Amino acid sequence: MDIQEQISANIRTEILSCGKTRREIAEALGVSCPTVSQYVSGRIQPSLATFAKLCAFLGVSADELLGLDER
Repeated sequence: MDIQEQISANIRTEILSCGKTRREIAEALGVSCPTVSQYVSGRIQPSLATFAKLCAFLGVSADELLGLDER
């Protein structure tokens, strides 16, 4: 698995396990529900600004989502 695939997998895992709906996540990030679905599927990755919002919303560090910090 390359780094992009690993980041996508980490994002997917955190989004699916956070207990929030895709609508709640989309509203918090300022994106559409289909965009959140594309993050989960790995079709696209968030912009840097959206990535920062996602980390804050999920309560995880950027290092965790990037796979640089093993929990």
